[in-house]
Amino acid sequence: MPQTPTVHFEAASTLAVVTSSNEPLLFLSDDLRIIAASASFCRAFEIATASVTGKRLGELGHGEWAMPRLDSLLTATVTGSVSIDAYEIDLKRPDQKTRQLIINARKLDDGDLEHIRLLVAITDVTDMRAEARLKDDLVRDKAILLQEVQHRVANSLQIIASVLMQSARRVQSEEVRGHLHDARHRIMSIAALQRQLSTSAGGSVELRAYFTQLCQSLGASMIAEPERLSIQVTVDDSTVPADISISLGLIVTELVINALKHAFSDDRNGTIEINYLSSGKDWTLSISDDGTGMPIGNDAPKAGLGTGIVEALVKNLEGELTVSDASPGTVVTIRHTERSGLQTDFSPAA
Repeated sequence: MPQTPTVHFEAASTLAVVTSSNEPLLFLSDDLRIIAASASFCRAFEIATASVTGKRLGELGHGEWAMPRLDSLLTATVTGSVSIDAYEIDLKRPDQKTRQLIINARKLDDGDLEHIRLLVAITDVTDMRAEARLKDDLVRDKAILLQEVQHRVANSLQIIASVLMQSARRVQSEEVRGHLHDARHRIMSIAALQRQLSTSAGGSVELRAYFTQLCQSLGASMIAEPERLSIQVTVDDSTVPADISISLGLIVTELVINALKHAFSDDRNGTIEINYLSSGKDWTLSISDDGTGMPIGNDAPKAGLGTGIVEALVKNLEGELTVSDASPGTVVTIRHTERSGLQTDFSPAA
């Protein structure tokens, strides 16, 4: 007597879940024939809904789903030897753009061990991958452009500094020569900041490295006898935004230049110290020397361009500037407290 094949009827609720899914889904039998497909699957891959049931996966469309590797993995999933997690395939269809798909497949665990079925989810990541590549390209182009701008800025600052130095050598007036040298040092201060910014992340500047580099540049150009004069930098782990670092760097430049010019004019040995310390949003910058000290009374010098620059920068930072006798030498202190209202996020680095 011939045997009649057993016919399995799927639960209506299971078929309803599959066919109504917003994500492309396939419900497969153990021989990889399609029991049901979601409308979203048929719509996404332009397959007539009425034509899919009963077909093997490889028979869909123009045969583009006939992939030996995918077929092998699905068969292995049926036997329980593997599971498919985020398996990526390229779906190539005639006269259409290749789609990049992510496949996930699971056995339906409903307690019926004799009737194995697979639930296969398909995610089209083609557009997402294209957007990611576009974003990566934009980030790379921006980095290249920024690097080019930094290179041109660095070259321009060096050219300006060289022109000022050449001009200083040609002029006869000592006063003009001094002004040109001061202008060159200010340019080099910005150049040091630019170098620091080119290696920093997020547009913030680490003050210890910046001040150290800045003072090394000033010392190399202004100290003829390093065994007699030195500059020491003591800075905590503070980082500040670029615009604040510009003001702080120019203040240090002006006050160090002033100390080198006037504090050791009697050829004494000495040291210039730069200290910076912050706590929360409060910070203190001091530039001290152990030189001759500031003249007072009628001997006090008139305020020059450098003094005006420092006062303007301190005002811009909403800080308080004090000048005191260090016996020997002079201490210039710029102190900012949160109460003074500086609208900048100063914070030590972690």
